[in-house]
Amino acid sequence: MELVNAIIIGILFTAAVYLILSKSLLRIIFGTGLLSHGAHLLLLTMGGLGASSPPVIADGVTDYADPLPQALILTAIVISFGVTAFILVLSYQTYSRHQTDNMDFLRGNDEHD
Repeated sequence: MELVNAIIIGILFTAAVYLILSKSLLRIIFGTGLLSHGAHLLLLTMGGLGASSPPVIADGVTDYADPLPQALILTAIVISFGVTAFILVLSYQTYSRHQTDNMDFLRGNDEHD
């Protein structure tokens, strides 16, 4: 199961980097979203999958699952949601002022396609 997750994480990171390096501001936002999802899956995988231990301590249980990866993932989800909302507001304001989402036009280069 970890091998499948590692392949999926690699695909997510590859697609995210491809989208982040594009010229469209909307694709950059999608790329950061994919990157955060890949990081969440990475945290989940590194926390250990397939453990038969219960997630909470019950009577008579001596072995239980580590709650730290779940706490880290929840924190990362909240942070990525806030960052995504902030980037969406910034991109909306940028588009409303400049009427483009092309990064070359926003950068101010003289050579445009």
